[in-house]
Amino acid sequence: MSRFMSPCFTGLEAYTPGEQPQDQQYVKLNTNESPYPPSPAVVAAISAEEVSRLNLYPDPTGRVLKEKLAALYGVKAENIFLSNGSDDILNFAFMAFCDSERGAAFPEISYGFYPVYADLYHVDCVKIPLKEDFGVDYRDYCNIDRMVVIANPNAPTGMEISLAEIEEILKTNPNRIVLIDEAYIDFGGTSCVDLIRKYDNLLVVQTYSKSRSMAGARLGFAIADAGIIADLEKIKYSTNPYNINRLTLLAGEAAVESNTYYMENARKIAKTRENATERLRQMGFTVLDSKANFIFAKSNAVSGRVLYEELKKKGVLVRFWGKGKIEDFLRITIGTPEQMEILFAKAAEILQEQKGD
Repeated sequence: MSRFMSPCFTGLEAYTPGEQPQDQQYVKLNTNESPYPPSPAVVAAISAEEVSRLNLYPDPTGRVLKEKLAALYGVKAENIFLSNGSDDILNFAFMAFCDSERGAAFPEISYGFYPVYADLYHVDCVKIPLKEDFGVDYRDYCNIDRMVVIANPNAPTGMEISLAEIEEILKTNPNRIVLIDEAYIDFGGTSCVDLIRKYDNLLVVQTYSKSRSMAGARLGFAIADAGIIADLEKIKYSTNPYNINRLTLLAGEAAVESNTYYMENARKIAKTRENATERLRQMGFTVLDSKANFIFAKSNAVSGRVLYEELKKKGVLVRFWGKGKIEDFLRITIGTPEQMEILFAKAAEILQEQKGD
């Protein structure tokens, strides 16, 4: 840190993204990207003609994309907010809806950016432990009188809470935002988008990075009451009004039109996930029940650190944290069936090698 950095950020612990190594080719199962490419319509949208127009600013309102998303989700364009990845929305939400008097609450084991944003804006936050089975106990968030932030399905566990439980949290915190981060909702979870018609304190966040195969395009969106969207727009226009580039907007529009393609891919990923869960359990792993495009698993024969390191040596990348209650768990992104077969084979090799040691 330089001598010019504000002292208020001295203790800030930044988010650590998943590895993106360039030293060799890996079976990359560590950052929850889709193993399938964008739809042909998305590829076609990024034409040479459109690239030649990069000298012009993009539409800061994203009007066309908002209208297409609104039609897809059965809401109005005024209920849609667009952002440079869903992380931007999380950032804006902590900025807009928390302060010295209004804190936040989120699971102790969840997406690593939540505590970073809380620290960045000096928000008093409560990190609530998961249940023994790694589930979120909705009762911990009822009447908490803070902004509630819950990833559903949760990351890195992949487990979800029900609509009835989310609704109870909303009812009991009428004067606070309840942010439900639905980054992985398309892989078998149940979205709570319809509840925005009933609760003006619900903010639903989604992303193009997972089910819509556009992690590299950086596009996210939120669905909420028009008042909440207006709040987010005020923050956006006070920071970076042109936050989504022209090509990403075009790709986002084409992806909505290709929704059938993406939902079919999500179903394929869910099927591969169920097979992977069963295969790893047969190999002696503990695997949580996931509704996401990843599984959370640990071997009962070798430590998480050893398994992570040995898999990496053998060309397979997974995500490892190595701390606290999850010190032996690995988060494994669901790849193609062929990629998962490589994972199973390399894991079996490692278990055999460790047994020999």
